Amino acid sequence: MPQAMMYNQVFMLLMIFGIFYFLIIRPQKAKEKEHQKMLDNLAKNDEVVTSAGIHGTIVNVKDKSVIMRIDDNVKMEVEKSSVAYIQKPQGEAKAGDK
Repeated sequence: MPQAMMYNQVFMLLMIFGIFYFLIIRPQKAKEKEHQKMLDNLAKNDEVVTSAGIHGTIVNVKDKSVIMRIDDNVKMEVEKSSVAYIQKPQGEAKAGDK
């Protein structure tokens, strides 16, 4: 009997790990991969928002950073990894609302 209880405990641990993998680890890796793909495809004139909440338009893309225009005559260089998302063009958002 003690050996059967040990197999039950091992099975339960494997089940718990499987649940964690499919509910937490796998979706997080997919999200990271999607974010990396977005960072690799950053281009000039993309309107972006950084993780700090700064809105701007990309003026130049470098290897590890981008230069953003945040206002007239105000440019800022930020790491690519700090770009949270690309904003949808405002023309598309308004056209969908009509």
